[in-house]
Amino acid sequence: MDDVLTTAALAVLVVSFGVGIVVGLTGMGGGALMTPALIFLGIPPTAAVANDLVAAAANKTVGAAVHWRHGKPNLRLAGFLIAGSVPFAAAGGFLVQYLGGESTEEFLLKAIGVALLFAAASYALRMYLQLRAVTSGNEARQEEVVVRAVPTLLVGAVGGLLVGITSVGSGSLIMVALLLLYPTLSALRLVGTDLLQAVPLVIAAAIGHVVVSGVDWGVLIPLILGGTPGTFLGARMASWVSQSVIRRGIVIVLSLTGLKMLGLSPEAVGIIGAGLLLLGPLAWGFVRQTRGLPAFDNNAAAWRLPDRHKDRALHDAD
Repeated sequence: MDDVLTTAALAVLVVSFGVGIVVGLTGMGGGALMTPALIFLGIPPTAAVANDLVAAAANKTVGAAVHWRHGKPNLRLAGFLIAGSVPFAAAGGFLVQYLGGESTEEFLLKAIGVALLFAAASYALRMYLQLRAVTSGNEARQEEVVVRAVPTLLVGAVGGLLVGITSVGSGSLIMVALLLLYPTLSALRLVGTDLLQAVPLVIAAAIGHVVVSGVDWGVLIPLILGGTPGTFLGARMASWVSQSVIRRGIVIVLSLTGLKMLGLSPEAVGIIGAGLLLLGPLAWGFVRQTRGLPAFDNNAAAWRLPDRHKDRALHDAD
């Protein structure tokens, strides 16, 4: 109990609460933000990944239970994803130990850096796909889709391997892949399916890392105690805040964090960060113009899409 009541544990509690708010606001960034945050707090990468996965297993189980009742997940699609992801996720902890050898921590740090850059690219692609869907007209959404078994199994396997090694990817790679494979699946069923398949995926990855690295209660308990109310608060605030601004911020943070973990100098990271902050909004404005929308005028864009559901979706995608 003394390990829990420490300054370091309080720092983990505060950080997990903040990350939970971001996750509640956007549905993005859980492992991708929490794992590097724990590492920057001085927690070894192996312990950061293991404890974050255990905490994520608890949080995602709650989310999946809610969507089981209200989100109508596609069970067949989730089943193929689980079949592909669980074996690779369970092997993640052992692969880190085997591939890392005596320099396991350094290997894992580099792997997380690569995963963060991959997650940033996935989030950016997801925002573009959402914008494209909103501006492409009233496309009928199907309640049932034809499940493509082999591609879905491969998506599960790659996502499971990425999460199993780094704890990053369950909310980025797999969601984007589902958007590309099943563009007519409704958003509600898409999120429900993703959350449902993520539960056994994260549990399997957590078991593998716990067997190899164990659990640090001084990290795990603050993670759960801070993350759960933070996620709840963020979900309540979601209708007040432009999710797109936060999502673009997440892309920048993940990119810079990934570069730092790959060994880029602080000066270079700072220059790249300044460039992203200055040029990023201009690039996104250009993308909006290619879809026939004003670069920055939210209100004008909303008037061009009179359907109220599109108005809300465009506000999130802007």
